[in-house]
Amino acid sequence: MFDFQKLEVYKKSKSFHIACRSILAKLKPEKYITDQLSRASYSIVLNIAEGSAKTSKADRRNYFTTARGSTFECVAILDILHEEKVLNDVEFNTQLQVADEISRLLYTMIKNLAS
Repeated sequence: MFDFQKLEVYKKSKSFHIACRSILAKLKPEKYITDQLSRASYSIVLNIAEGSAKTSKADRRNYFTTARGSTFECVAILDILHEEKVLNDVEFNTQLQVADEISRLLYTMIKNLAS
């Protein structure tokens, strides 16, 4: 097992990505929305993994910052889907809560890597 696989933020982001993909499969929104949310949620997972492999604090911080930005991107997409009544309140609030947890964990990791 790689060290990043033990991180709570990695586990949560992987579950978040899978949940986003499940929502997309059920809702079948326009292709560009599917592509954007899929890529953004996948980016969170991949940037956490890649960042954990970096040896300098600055490099790790940059990858974790990118992962946090991708989290915000996902929230914006889900927020629009919710506003357009495509995504119901329960699904939106559930994903929002998970995204908030991921964001908070990443923020702490970023702050801990500040020089």
